[in-house]
Amino acid sequence: MMDRPLPEIVHAAHRRASDAGFVLSCEPGVGRLLGALAAAVPPTGRILETATGVGCAWFVHGLAGRTDVEVVSVEIDPAAAIAAMGDWPPWVTLRTADVLGLYPCIGTFDLTFADSPGGKWAELDRAIAALGPGGVLLVDDMDPPAWMNDEHRVKTGEVREILLAHPGLLAAKLASRAG
Repeated sequence: MMDRPLPEIVHAAHRRASDAGFVLSCEPGVGRLLGALAAAVPPTGRILETATGVGCAWFVHGLAGRTDVEVVSVEIDPAAAIAAMGDWPPWVTLRTADVLGLYPCIGTFDLTFADSPGGKWAELDRAIAALGPGGVLLVDDMDPPAWMNDEHRVKTGEVREILLAHPGLLAAKLASRAG
């Protein structure tokens, strides 16, 4: 399959991450899924991302100029909050905080991309509880390549089992390596 060019906003986010030495940005296949899911968010919907940067850019791209959806992107590490250097629409909010401390006060979401340990490896139940009716939770890096260590392998296995067996979720495991 031929690689498709990245949308400009995504390319810029990748460039900022790369310039900062960050190498674990959202893969294009996952990003395109984020964009497609963002496009399906209902009017006046809300999107949460628990790490800032390339994933947020995919959401903005997928919303294709819509201004009725709020995107909240939360990064725990101030040094990793390189997304703040981007030119974001006014309906995108970037926060530097531990999302676990924010869950009680940030409301519910139609789409959540759990891409940091908080709400993914730790206290996954909080990420699930923050979904609104019919909400979608996307968790990636569940079958990563060789860079995975033993702790990561164990934690991702636990998360995968919780998600696939959770009585309040309709879950699917997808493989993504395509661009």
